[in-house]
Amino acid sequence: MLQGTGSNVGKSMLVAGLCRAARLRGFSVAPFKPQNMSNNAAVTSDGGEIGRAQALQALACGVPLHTDMNPVLLKPESDIGAQVIVQGRRFATAKAGEYYKLKPTLMPAVLESFERLRNAHDLVIVEGAGSPAEINLRHGDIANMGFAEAADVPVILCGDIDRGGVIAQIVGTQAVLSPADGARIAGFIINKFRGDPRLFDDGYALIENQTGWRGFGVAPWFAEAWRLPAEDALDIAEAPQTDGFHIVCLQFSRIANFDDLDPLVAEPGCRVTILPPGRPIPCDADLVILPGTKSTRGELAFLRAQGWDIDILAHHRRGGRILGICGGYQMLGHSVADPHGIEGAPGTTPGLGLLDIKTTMGGDKHLTEVTAHHAGLNLPFSGYEIHIGTSDGADRSRPFAHVNGRTEGAISPDGRVCGSYLHGMFSDDIFRKAWLGKSGAAGGAHSYQGSVESTLDALAAHLETHLDVAGLLSHSLTS
Repeated sequence: MLQGTGSNVGKSMLVAGLCRAARLRGFSVAPFKPQNMSNNAAVTSDGGEIGRAQALQALACGVPLHTDMNPVLLKPESDIGAQVIVQGRRFATAKAGEYYKLKPTLMPAVLESFERLRNAHDLVIVEGAGSPAEINLRHGDIANMGFAEAADVPVILCGDIDRGGVIAQIVGTQAVLSPADGARIAGFIINKFRGDPRLFDDGYALIENQTGWRGFGVAPWFAEAWRLPAEDALDIAEAPQTDGFHIVCLQFSRIANFDDLDPLVAEPGCRVTILPPGRPIPCDADLVILPGTKSTRGELAFLRAQGWDIDILAHHRRGGRILGICGGYQMLGHSVADPHGIEGAPGTTPGLGLLDIKTTMGGDKHLTEVTAHHAGLNLPFSGYEIHIGTSDGADRSRPFAHVNGRTEGAISPDGRVCGSYLHGMFSDDIFRKAWLGKSGAAGGAHSYQGSVESTLDALAAHLETHLDVAGLLSHSLTS
């Protein structure tokens, strides 16, 4: 189990790389994260949802996505509350204090999922959440040491040297852990080093001497990380393109399932801007994307507070194109009604009025992988649905796609405003190139999935070069 000295120290990337390294060594391997907090979910082969990072890790392992890989997923719906997904299905909506009382009851489901994976594979590589140094959360913990103790797995502690203070991160973590939890840590990894790792030899030795823990190596900064699907929307902004067809995606406060952007970031000839709050939509934008969100009505208020509603209308008047995906699709209509208060207080919120549709929240969550056929391009593509609510109106007579004989999505009369509930469509190379080409982009020959696979291989080689991977795997397989 890899745990971190804090959030965003690179645990997800390290697990993905080690998963691919273990697979290349001939092991049957699977990823596992007991508890994840993310609105960027993936639909699994068994019809549930897990965190997007575990989906990437499963790809690194070469195994189908399964809800057992992330048995508890928290999807924030407000500043104080979150939707609780257990083994892929909605279990409850809880405020922070309520979840603190609830989470100890979830340990049986967590261990059940873990045991199924452990029985099915040679090796399971587990990712922690946050940090075990948050000892105020130790009672009832299911994400870090509480799980490690219950499942009896060894722990490797990962520190982020790029942030500075990595010696204090690791030594300080040992200082606050109980003796039993400290004894469970088999060693440490230093991650995200820039420059010559030999310059940290003295610091590395100091950590080993201070803690008595074994060092498993120093992993330099992996420059190709931007080519891999990101779980945090802020990470997408690091993509290197600086010119070309300009795609602007609004960074909503509850942005969800933004993996739609990853293939666009990697597409030659495209420049993707994740627009943070407080900044106007650039006048040179060719395409504005309204992404998915966990709170459509709340996001409409957020959008208007930024003045983006005015910018979107101006962009449309200039001849620009607009794509709304899932919640973003709902926002493009005349109104979003929530009579039962599914996303908050019951009521109706005016939409942007760029599509002649109305949305009503309610019914069961649509959660399925689909094969669709784009109506205008006459091309198939794969994607997934993960939403509640239904949308209908005159513009539905011009569907975005057809799915199993039914129409899906809507297009405006001028063809420049499109909406769809389908996520993941741009992962299909042929469809992505054709759709972007029709929108005015000059794409190149690029295989997105091929790029992800080759980057995972490069990540595994990177870790094999700089970490004692043999020692890590040998220790894990004999523990």
